[in-house]
Amino acid sequence: MANTAQSKKRARQSEARYAVNKARRSRIRTFLRKVEEAIASGDAEVAAAALKAAQPELARGVSKGVLHKNTVSRKISRLASRVKAVVKA
Repeated sequence: MANTAQSKKRARQSEARYAVNKARRSRIRTFLRKVEEAIASGDAEVAAAALKAAQPELARGVSKGVLHKNTVSRKISRLASRVKAVVKA
């Protein structure tokens, strides 16, 4: 349990950051789910649009420290290749 004023403040700040980061992660997952659903439906235009909308959200997650740069890079790369396959098909 926090005893000093500083440790109490840090605990409050930690809870606030946790809530913000949780919301941000949830938002990113929603964008990723939309891309996945568009790929599964086989609609090339919707999939491409969903990916285009998801990319800035993922990049924002990196800049805010919610996700690692390489993780996001890998996700975007894999999604892009899957969307490209849907477009070709």
